[in-house]
Amino acid sequence: MTTLDDEHLHVVPRTQEEAARIAKVTAPTTDFSAPEQFEERPAGAATVRARDNADAFSQPSANIGFEGELEFKVGNGLFRKIWVTAPSSTEASDGLGPLYNARGCQNCHIKDGRGHLPEGPDDNAVSFFFRVSIPAEVAWDMQEVEDFIGATEEPNYGGQIQDFGTSGLPAEAQVSITYEDIPVELAGGEIVTLRSPTYALTDLGYGPLHPDAMLSPRLTPQMIGLGLLEAIPAQDILAHVDEADEDGDGISGRPNLVWSIEHEKIMLGRFGLKAGTPTIRHQSAAAFSGDIGISTPLFPNAWGECTDNQTDCVGAAHGDDDAQGGFEVDDTGLDLVTFYARNLAVPARRGSDDPDVLRGKQVFYDAGCTACHTPKFVTHRLADQPAQSFQLIWPYSDMLLHDMGDGLADNRPEGRATGNEWRTAPLWGIGLTKLVSGHENYLHDGRARTLMEAILWHGGEAQAARDAIVARPKPDRDALVKYLESL
Repeated sequence: MTTLDDEHLHVVPRTQEEAARIAKVTAPTTDFSAPEQFEERPAGAATVRARDNADAFSQPSANIGFEGELEFKVGNGLFRKIWVTAPSSTEASDGLGPLYNARGCQNCHIKDGRGHLPEGPDDNAVSFFFRVSIPAEVAWDMQEVEDFIGATEEPNYGGQIQDFGTSGLPAEAQVSITYEDIPVELAGGEIVTLRSPTYALTDLGYGPLHPDAMLSPRLTPQMIGLGLLEAIPAQDILAHVDEADEDGDGISGRPNLVWSIEHEKIMLGRFGLKAGTPTIRHQSAAAFSGDIGISTPLFPNAWGECTDNQTDCVGAAHGDDDAQGGFEVDDTGLDLVTFYARNLAVPARRGSDDPDVLRGKQVFYDAGCTACHTPKFVTHRLADQPAQSFQLIWPYSDMLLHDMGDGLADNRPEGRATGNEWRTAPLWGIGLTKLVSGHENYLHDGRARTLMEAILWHGGEAQAARDAIVARPKPDRDALVKYLESL
């Protein structure tokens, strides 16, 4: 496998003494009689007070200082900006589209939390969209990764379906979802009804999809703690890899490996539902291009994601500006949005010492959930990122790919990720989802309306953990949910 490193970060190497301390503090607990030390501060010194309103995910890291807060607020302004069609008198805000999913970052990541599903035929998706690709030969820059899965953009529609168009251009398509109810009986006779989605694209604006097109539904995830996830040492993540399941526990986490256009090398994938991007800056620039149609130095096309076959789209007016280095968002703007995304703070735990929460924690551990949802890491010492430097964090994710079974499969590969594999979703802050977003739509496509529904969809490598929870008595299951809600 390609040797991975964190050379793009300004890392201060750990001493042997530090490594020993870290191994001790990150070892899994076996004592569920009381919270662990520092457990109530899941982001270390960056943790903020848990607010009781929808702004709970929109606070800056607690340790960025006055200058950092100013930079955060400017980045927030760009994140919240509503972009308009070019040409416009508001040159600093023009360049939308020509095809797009939303007019601003905040429109998708509502209050920096999860997106919402369409709520009827008259409600556009906005924060729900489809990735799309077709099989292809592996690109030259990834050929050294033996099991990299070749794919490329769909020739008419690119890599993402945009459901809005400007300048009289038709949208690429509209999304419709229907559900089938699936009752599941739990121990003790409790019935939980799952909803199994069927998706359709209607009103295709640019001809038929390629016969080999692979579509993947995506609901935008919450954004807290991203900078801390980026600061986890790659080798600490790779230490959890067990691709051949040599320990026989049924869990075989795998890293996604992706090409970094920012650093021009193969890197560990960390972000996105299949860990398809390596850095926050890359993820931010890709979202500007694909979601809003805004050019940046990393994705410089003024027409966003329009394909060569969409000639009217490619030729439409754009907002590239010489004052912005020839882009719609220049390096400075991209850096500001990256800083904002990197420093969206994780709220403090609530009720970590509650007896029911502690009982639920033990259920979580006993069922084997921590085999993928790794509770804690210690971040790199970073010379230029004090807010993320050397923090004990509790994301509850190993950042690796796992086969989640046919029930959750999108059947679309991404990098090394197969159509059945997803990156383990971080769980920190999950209990504040309804407060922030006004709903509880979990999993990659929002099909689960409760945490228990999300658990019951787990299959593949997580099947044994799911079945163990199903078999527990209802008070244990209720305690587990209460534990998750405390995170």
